[in-house]
Amino acid sequence: MKLATIQRNGEEMAGLVVHDGILLIEDLNTKFNQEWSTDLFEMITSNQLDGMKQWYYSEGKEKVAELGDILIPFQEVEYAPLYRHPRKIWGIGLNYIEHAADLNENAPNTEPASFLKPDTTIIGPNDTIKIPLQSERTTAEAELGIVIGKECKDVSEEDAPNVIAGFTTIIDMTAEDILQRNPRYLTRSKSFDTFFSFGPHLVTPEEVEEVVNLNVSTVINGEVHRKNIVSNMSFLPWHLISFHSKVMKLLPGDIISTGTPGAVVIRDGDIVECHIDGFEKLVNHVKDLKLKGEVTTHGIESYK
Repeated sequence: MKLATIQRNGEEMAGLVVHDGILLIEDLNTKFNQEWSTDLFEMITSNQLDGMKQWYYSEGKEKVAELGDILIPFQEVEYAPLYRHPRKIWGIGLNYIEHAADLNENAPNTEPASFLKPDTTIIGPNDTIKIPLQSERTTAEAELGIVIGKECKDVSEEDAPNVIAGFTTIIDMTAEDILQRNPRYLTRSKSFDTFFSFGPHLVTPEEVEEVVNLNVSTVINGEVHRKNIVSNMSFLPWHLISFHSKVMKLLPGDIISTGTPGAVVIRDGDIVECHIDGFEKLVNHVKDLKLKGEVTTHGIESYK
């Protein structure tokens, strides 16, 4: 099952993703006499997701195929972030050895290098990434995201698959020049507004045959900058869940951004994308706040 949050009549509303478009949850409630939340975050945090999946896979998948009259075609869909206020966003640094080499650093090999991001960084598909005034070198990083579905503490790697709501595409940003001045500036370099894009779809685990076989690609202006497979992570998704649950309780809606195969420097006018096998791509445009509204062509520096 795949879910999304879309902009509709000035509101952000949860929807079910089907072959040709989106069905609003509120319309499914009316059609099938259900009471699922029309807010995706609330659906996850109130444990409604399991009940909806049971309905969908037992009978709903066939029924929704006949609802063309209330379907919103993809060409009319304006996506929002999946939700805006998770309790925690964990980011994982240098989780692919090749990416660590890009930064002339050694990849952590005993424990994940993790950090927390505020929810004020969140944007959604087709929103604008804003390069801050304080940075001359900002990078974008495509990543596989894990959304926690159940409260958990000290979970084992074996049980980790049972506590997730699903997966999504993420583009994480770093003010790399700030970080390189001092590694203690990590939180600041990661926390500017618009520095975390996620969505458009939440893909439940049943839709992913084997997580470690997924390819993740950072794409810039239509060209693949770096691509790698999840199995090449130093710390695989189930280890990341287990490890961080032993640090602090994980809550429904918490996000773990699992690390990037490669970061790309972004400039005003660029289009950056996250591609993951079988997932809808995540796309964002870039604006450099230092240019004061000037427009540049892709890939050409014109800083004033």
